[in-house]
Amino acid sequence: MSDFENLKKRAEELRGELERHARLYYEQDAPEISDFQYDRLMRELQDIEKEHPELVTPDSPSHRVGGSPRDGFVKVTHAVPMMSLDNALDRAELAVFYTKLCESLGDDKVEVVCEPKIDGLAVSLVYEDGLFISGSTRGDGQTGEDVTANLRTIKTLPLRLAKPLPGRFEVRGEVCIDKKGFAALNAAREERGESLFANPRNAAAGSLRTLDPRETARRNLKIYLYQIIEPEKFGILTQRQMLDEIAALGLPMQGSDLLCSSLAEIYSYLDGWETKRFEHPIDTDGVVVKLNGIALRGVLGVTAKAPKWAIAFKFPPEEKLTQVREIEVSVGRTGVLTPTAIFDPVHLAGTVVRRANLHNQDEIEALDLRVGDYVWVHKAGEIIPEVVRVEHDRRPEGTEPFNLPDTCPVCGSHAVRLPGESAVKCRNSSCPAQVKERIIYFASRSAMDISGLGEKIVDQLVENGLIHDYADIYDLKAAELAALDRLGEKSAQNLVAAIEKSKERPLGAVINALGIGNIGEKTASDLAERYRSLRKLEKTARDSEPELELAEGVGPVIAQSLHAWFTEPHNERLLARLESAGVRFESNEPVRDRAALPWNGLKFVLTGELSQMTRAEAGERIKALGGATAESVSKKTSYVVVGESPGSKYLKAQSLGVPILDEAAFLEKLKEAE
Repeated sequence: MSDFENLKKRAEELRGELERHARLYYEQDAPEISDFQYDRLMRELQDIEKEHPELVTPDSPSHRVGGSPRDGFVKVTHAVPMMSLDNALDRAELAVFYTKLCESLGDDKVEVVCEPKIDGLAVSLVYEDGLFISGSTRGDGQTGEDVTANLRTIKTLPLRLAKPLPGRFEVRGEVCIDKKGFAALNAAREERGESLFANPRNAAAGSLRTLDPRETARRNLKIYLYQIIEPEKFGILTQRQMLDEIAALGLPMQGSDLLCSSLAEIYSYLDGWETKRFEHPIDTDGVVVKLNGIALRGVLGVTAKAPKWAIAFKFPPEEKLTQVREIEVSVGRTGVLTPTAIFDPVHLAGTVVRRANLHNQDEIEALDLRVGDYVWVHKAGEIIPEVVRVEHDRRPEGTEPFNLPDTCPVCGSHAVRLPGESAVKCRNSSCPAQVKERIIYFASRSAMDISGLGEKIVDQLVENGLIHDYADIYDLKAAELAALDRLGEKSAQNLVAAIEKSKERPLGAVINALGIGNIGEKTASDLAERYRSLRKLEKTARDSEPELELAEGVGPVIAQSLHAWFTEPHNERLLARLESAGVRFESNEPVRDRAALPWNGLKFVLTGELSQMTRAEAGERIKALGGATAESVSKKTSYVVVGESPGSKYLKAQSLGVPILDEAAFLEKLKEAE
């Protein structure tokens, strides 16, 4: 067998193995190998496919990695409308629905299938000859959005059906995020000072509809299928048979459905799920009841929006009344001050709840919540405790409005809320609540690039009292480091050498390393180029915020962030120690004469996916030639660079008559200018 045939066989083996391990991990929660081993297998497959693109198949697990961001979603017209369901808000309404079914079909008892209702985002998937080719959202029922690239990132979605199925096959279901994933996602967003998702459905919808598939891939979405379009073509006569066929095709299902033939059996199913839903890993807000016989559904027909043969029974929300005893304020790793209501214990969704996150000052004011108030509490997504509303009529006398403190409860430094932000933040980089993460970021590759100073070493350094902030890094000695776990004498010497080398990092990297809110790598580089001195930037930030807005990429929010950081006394002491240690505070890069650069004054807008470089890399090359990039197209735009699958910016450029460059023309233009 030739080397090529061996590689082809190995690629097939890897695809099968990776799909099996993905099912074990994501669907059965029974992994057989470690994440590291899985990543090794994936890397091996990616290397083969990179070397031999002709071996890439449409169902390759490597396709689950998200691509570059897009500018907009393409509209998709549904061949069969995606209808919503009518709701039954109590058992009396459900009884009316079932009675009408029986009367319409002339029978005392009618078979229905009861399924837990997933609170997610409805999607439709299309397979062609067993391969997944496209997927779209419900939209308005007639027209949805093409989210194929994002759906491919969902680990539980098979890219190839488990058995051969010729021709077109369309199946529908829900994309959701499970309760654990929802809690972890919101916790991470809160640490970053970002707004929280209200419930798992919002989280799933926001994650699937993001224009960056890489972001979708990070959200750990799940998908469950329950409806085949035109099932008669496949010999399917009942809903029960349909669910069996979905399972046979290897498509993920929620399960837990039940065939019922009387109202009493339906009620018994509801009784069970009234409590089981709290233990269910997916957020379920009710039960869907569907007529089992598919041919009979045609007899009943549909309304303008919903079928007459199915209904969604909604469980009433579980809420409990309790009294707030305290509002506790904690500090996250990014300095965000988070208020938490502490109240008398209540039993909710199977657990005892004593506290609920209030998120920020705006939330407290919107609720008009005070210590001593009686409040209604529920669990968002049946997992996260949340104060729903306040019983203002029962407010005790003498209560006072609550305001987050203007000093950090951990370190006593100033706590500031910047315009346009909901979070109040401690700006002291040495605050114990933030110190580990700030040190790790300081040492990262895009900042001071201190090789060997990773998370585990930082943990030991902080816990052993060897460092309290990132300025302490420059006081470390090899003997101290050699005493740590995982570090011998040689590694300790290498780390000391890496620390010494970091002092020569470019000014932009130093500014980025400081961890100033809203200041990323690009903005730090722009500031270094404009001010060429950290002390000059500091003086401008402290004394004259408006001037900062004149720097490229610096608007009011960034100017406020810089002002808040540089006026914090703790940070001034940090700067003095870094300067004393010999960290570069002045730019050593030659001053660029922008007027002499070939693309000075030109403005570019990038849209679509480029094959030769990322859009970020294209932007850097444009900037190096004196040009600038913008997010929106206007009459002042010099060129619009169009890659694969361009969005609305391409159409706007055409309507305004702005010059358009495809990737080949853009690369040629770069070659001429560089």
